[in-house]
Order: sequence, then structure tokens, then C-alpha cells
Amino acid sequence: MTADQYLQNILEREAVDTGIFSPVRSAQTTLQPVITEWAGAQLRSITPSGSFAKGTANLSGTDIDLFISLSHTTTNTLKEIYESLATRMGARGYTVRRQNVSVNVTVGGYSVDLVPAKRQDALSEDHSLYRRRADTWTKTNVQTHISHVRNSNRLAEIRVVKLWRNQKGLDFPSFYLEKTVMNTPSGSVFSSLSDNVWRVFQYLRDTFPNARVVDPANTNNIISDELSAADRLKIKTAAERALQAKDWNEIVV
Repeated sequence: MTADQYLQNILEREAVDTGIFSPVRSAQTTLQPVITEWAGAQLRSITPSGSFAKGTANLSGTDIDLFISLSHTTTNTLKEIYESLATRMGARGYTVRRQNVSVNVTVGGYSVDLVPAKRQDALSEDHSLYRRRADTWTKTNVQTHISHVRNSNRLAEIRVVKLWRNQKGLDFPSFYLEKTVMNTPSGSVFSSLSDNVWRVFQYLRDTFPNARVVDPANTNNIISDELSAADRLKIKTAAERALQAKDWNEIVV
């Protein structure tokens, strides 16, 4: 079996059904009444986002993110929006885990990240959301993120690197990882999947620790600031080990 065949077999095993009848979407159906009750007239939409919407999800990874868009007329602060959603989900019997910009709950065996955000104005899809760790806010545009990644032609490489991240227990936020793979110089048009993933590991070893990564939806948001120098060093070290491996099954399984 070639390296490419090995990686393609893993990707087939990890394929996620993202169609309209996907079992994962049942989580949204279950949560919709609770979220609608919580948001009231301020609710604009609840839509899948994150890896599920970008096409970079793996079966053994995060199940689904739901982006909750609230009207620009909402008067609550972003922190109040975030905390009240977490409180409401807890009151409805869900086990709540507060994350940086999302509220995590488990629904029918699926892990669901709820991302509440307030639309900035009536004309654009720019949103403001609360960043809990820094107790501040940031601007984002989920549709920009989705199209940016989906059109990158690097989905297979991203999925392989995400599996590697998860299996090695690395703290590497998904969009940061996706942007890093996209920023890795690709080979020729004839380069194989394994060749391209190998280049990602080389980039992680040589360039990633000091690379500045900017949010395409907000140039003031420096994505690379999400990890400390020590965290980036751990990723660099893990990449060095991958490059020393004698077989792909030592890197990802």
C-alpha cells in the first residue's frame, strides 16, 4: 500500500455525512426550540458552522458547531448573551462546558458547540462575539471563514493534520490549523496528498512557531495569538517527531 492509499483509506473511514439528512443535524433539531425560546424575537438564524460546514470535519473529531445569529438591535452585552445562553442550557438539563467563544453541550451523544453572536449592522454578515478567556469581544464573519476554507483546495490535507492533532493530544485551534495548512507552500500540481502533508510538517517545524496568522474576516484579529510560544513549540516538536517517523502509521492511524 502506498502512502497516499494509506491516508485516503483513513479519510474514507473518517468521512462525515454533512447532507440534509445527516444524523448529526438531529442535534440542531433538538436544540432549536430551547435556543428560540432563549433568543426570542432577536433570533435571526441557527446554522451549522465550523468544520462541519467547511468540509474539514472527521468522524472521530468535533461533531457540529451551531452559529446563533442575533439581531443587531439586541441590547444585551456580548458577555450577557454568552452567559445567559450557558445558564439557559444548564437550566434545561444539559451539561454545559464554557469554552472561549462557544458553549458546549452534548445532545444525543453528539458534542455541540453553540456560538452566540450579535450581527453588527443590518447590511452585512459581520458579527461580534464574546471571547471568554480575554473577557473581550471580536469581530467575525462565519460565511467568510467557510468559503475561505472550502475553496482552499486543501481539505484532505487539513483533515489529515486534524487527525494527527487529535491523536497526539495537541492544543491547536481548528481555524488556526486550517489557516496554517493553507499557508504552507504547496508543491507542483502533481504533488500527492502524502507529499503535501509532509510539507505541512516541515512548515510546522521551520516556520510555524514565528508565523503571524491573520483572520481573513478581521485583520485586527491575530489568530496566532491564540497560542502561547510554549504551545506553538509543542506543535513544532510533535511535527519534528512526525518527520522522523519511518512509516505513516507512526504519524496518524
